[in-house]
Amino acid sequence: MGDPTRRPGSAPSVPGTDEFETIRRIAARVGAAPRGEVWIGDDAAIVRVGDALLAIAADAVVAGVHADLTLTSVADLGWKALAVNVSDLAAMGCVADRALVTVSASPGSDLDGLYDGLLAAAEAFGCAIVGGDLTTGPGLVVSVSVIGDGGGVPPPVLRSGARPGDEIWVTGPLGAAAAGLRALRAGHRDGPLVDAHARPTPRVGEGRAARAALASAMIDVSDGFSADLGHILDASGVGCELDGLAVADGATEDDALGGGEDYELVICCRPERELAARFRSAGLADPVLVGRCVADQERRLLAGAPLPLRGWVHHL
Repeated sequence: MGDPTRRPGSAPSVPGTDEFETIRRIAARVGAAPRGEVWIGDDAAIVRVGDALLAIAADAVVAGVHADLTLTSVADLGWKALAVNVSDLAAMGCVADRALVTVSASPGSDLDGLYDGLLAAAEAFGCAIVGGDLTTGPGLVVSVSVIGDGGGVPPPVLRSGARPGDEIWVTGPLGAAAAGLRALRAGHRDGPLVDAHARPTPRVGEGRAARAALASAMIDVSDGFSADLGHILDASGVGCELDGLAVADGATEDDALGGGEDYELVICCRPERELAARFRSAGLADPVLVGRCVADQERRLLAGAPLPLRGWVHHL
């Protein structure tokens, strides 16, 4: 997730210290998943427990990093903490059903306000909070784990299945969350852009429809469209040719490329799967076709020019 205290995409890349290099190093130490499971490297893990396959995701939000509480409320932080995890399962075509919430907070923190947001999100997304932990700490950190059904046919959608010729779609316009942060900093306190930043909506129905359509790869836009599409391209060993971007009203192209925290889905799908028709039959708004995958992994173009690399990277 992006850092609202800095301009998304502004952090320099420091070899060996960014979160993705760290994840690769940890994944190598953990080792490969057994056959039929998915471990580190996708939006969620798929694990076998007895005869069941479960989808599990965990993510944390940190006050001052993922939310500026001088601009948004602690309830908004609670909402976001659950929403981003629900989105991780949605990015594989799965549905979060239960959640555990761990909170580290300094004495006097507004935990009732935090749970106002958490419980509102739990009701909105049908994901009950069933337990967790509470501890003291120097600041407010909310860590959520969600679980859902990871089995069924077709199987969950991974990042690694895109093929040359696949169409690249997004479930909606991008950049609204970054534009909403800018609006908040300018003194605005309401409106659709502010809502997009403060209380994002995971695309659960869209993820299920894409899975039913046999989408080949999928990811949610958390760090920025350019960076997150790059994760699909890297995992799948393909490149892309993008015709343009779907930019939210009030947002800029730079917001759309690297703003992050939109939680729209990027979907790769064979043309014959007729993804838009599948969405319409499910009562969903049409996705937006933005380009296609190509065989040359080094070819990454936007409107004929090199695709700018934008997006947030935590440095560890």
